[in-house]
Amino acid sequence: MPLRRIFSWLKSFFRKRRAISLGFYGAPNVGKTTLANKICKDWTGKEMGKVSVVPHETRAVQKKEHVSVKLDGRELDMNLLDMPGIATKVDYRDFIKYGLNKKESLKRAKEATKGIIEAIKWLEDVDVALVVMDSTQDPFTQVNLTILANLEARKIPVIIVANKIDLKSSRADRIKDAFPQHRVVEISALRGDHIKKLYKVIGEVAR
Repeated sequence: MPLRRIFSWLKSFFRKRRAISLGFYGAPNVGKTTLANKICKDWTGKEMGKVSVVPHETRAVQKKEHVSVKLDGRELDMNLLDMPGIATKVDYRDFIKYGLNKKESLKRAKEATKGIIEAIKWLEDVDVALVVMDSTQDPFTQVNLTILANLEARKIPVIIVANKIDLKSSRADRIKDAFPQHRVVEISALRGDHIKKLYKVIGEVAR
């Protein structure tokens, strides 16, 4: 193999190894995809996935590779992994409430269950996890505790994102009080409030 090709291969190899896989975890409808879209649009100009008020809109892992983020004079190469919403139970009847018929609801429930299993399997590929929580809701849920327990068991660095601070009923302080062992960043993924602070924390944790 010519020397030039060897150097080219090595450069490509190490560039890929430097990419940080950033996983977005959380319950359905907490704003994971909205946040992934915000980050993706800020740095690539394009959104990543579809957002819906119907639970489990994201039912398969959505991946955007090599998103280059510039932080404090350095460049961070990230692979964004938007995970399906984690739930302890998926009931097809919940989708009927949003206007889906029984056949559509059963199909969505099956896909959502498969997506949850997929999201857990992808933990092996995550370098840093953003655990997104709805700051208008009680943070002490089985889903939140299960997600954090899985991440902690694998020693994956965690950043908790207290989302939806633009809403009047937001109580981000409850999330900070509930999980003092983790970094908590308060944001509005919809409006972009405090998004720069989140980028800074991601840069610090990903070092």
